[in-house]
Amino acid sequence: MHVLYIGDVFGAPGLRATHRFLRDRRDDFDVVVANGENAAGGFGITRKHAEQLWGWGVDVITLGNHTFDQADAVDVLESSARIVRPANYPPGTPGLGHTTVTARNGERLTVGQVMGRVFLDQLDDPFVAADAIVEACPPERALLVDVHAEATSEKKVLGYHLRGRASAVIGTHTHVQTADEEIVDGTAYLTDVGMTGVQHSSIGMQFAEVHARFTTKRPHRFRPAVGPATLCAVHLDLNGRRARAIERVQWRDDGASDDG
Repeated sequence: MHVLYIGDVFGAPGLRATHRFLRDRRDDFDVVVANGENAAGGFGITRKHAEQLWGWGVDVITLGNHTFDQADAVDVLESSARIVRPANYPPGTPGLGHTTVTARNGERLTVGQVMGRVFLDQLDDPFVAADAIVEACPPERALLVDVHAEATSEKKVLGYHLRGRASAVIGTHTHVQTADEEIVDGTAYLTDVGMTGVQHSSIGMQFAEVHARFTTKRPHRFRPAVGPATLCAVHLDLNGRRARAIERVQWRDDGASDDG
């Protein structure tokens, strides 16, 4: 099974790059998963953005610490099984922590997500939540776990925790693609898949306001960066619960410079 995981889709440039890439390459993959928690200008996702991603060929959308930033987030989470939020939110939180889709080749893929606790909100234990995702997934089925976390150490240890039990453990949130892809005990691992957005930015935001906050220590409203975007992703070749290959992807959308 060939799976494409697209890193944090950031604002209009990231959405545009995702659309253009999938317009030409969607048929190369059996399943496409994308992190969409920054689709709404860097802060969460709306129904409009979710429906755009689904319409372009994304099978499952994952979220993260910005899950509930938009007013209609709960409605989106409760009305579709094609979007997941971190499984370690407290019991009773709207939405799913994992979901299963049928790939174009007829195989099944479970996609789950946990969120780290280092430098982020103190949710429930991500290791316990990850175990629950594994236990809910039949042993012969491919399993992709998105670790949405700030600290590389926490992501690496969660990868260690899931080695041999998940097909792939892919990190999101820090917006910079890492070069540490590997397969250990049949589990593909990458600390961060990177951001699909304007790379000449402060992880998606325009430099000026972020620079002002750092240098003045006063609040400044951040604005999404404009200009050409780069799609950052990872291509996984999965055989049931084991990975056969992992390859980082970067694709520059030079036509995305017409943002207002």
